[in-house]
Amino acid sequence: LSTDKTVKVLNILEKNIQDGSKLSTLLNHNNDTEDEERLWRDLIMERVTKSADACLTAVNIMTSPNMPKAVYIEDVIERVIQYTKFHLQNTLYPQYDPVYRVDPHGGGLLSSKAKRAKCSTHKQRVIVMLYNKVCDIVSSLSELLEIQLLTDTTILQVSSMGITPFFVENVSELQLCAIKLVTAVSTF
Repeated sequence: LSTDKTVKVLNILEKNIQDGSKLSTLLNHNNDTEDEERLWRDLIMERVTKSADACLTAVNIMTSPNMPKAVYIEDVIERVIQYTKFHLQNTLYPQYDPVYRVDPHGGGLLSSKAKRAKCSTHKQRVIVMLYNKVCDIVSSLSELLEIQLLTDTTILQVSSMGITPFFVENVSELQLCAIKLVTAVSTF
């Protein structure tokens, strides 16, 4: 592909990333029936998954060998980071570590040990798939940092995204990816 076409593809991918970058997957509509809530959750997870695929595609393009400088579009990189941070904090951490869950009913105060003791380890297949894609995105971002110099604000976002997984339980694969990311950040 020519550089112009590659840049156009990245701009289209950015729009797809933006579509799912602020969608919360933790729905709890009290007025909806169980079927309605399941349908909404499926629709939202489809959009979130599509955005994760767009993130992976964009980062894979940018980390490909011999890419021209025009391909490293700052807006696309920032959108990938924004998507990843949002879904780590609002989708994956609450699913994998009960300490990060918010009680929708404003229930009693439980200690973190009590929350973890009551937690079920069963995860939906789509959540596991999203987790694996986010791990791949974090790994690819560490490769991108070795290729392209990023702005200070972007580096701050990436470094906070790389450090947070070490305070979350049950995300060992993500922690391994975060080690690569933090190492890449520290080389600046």
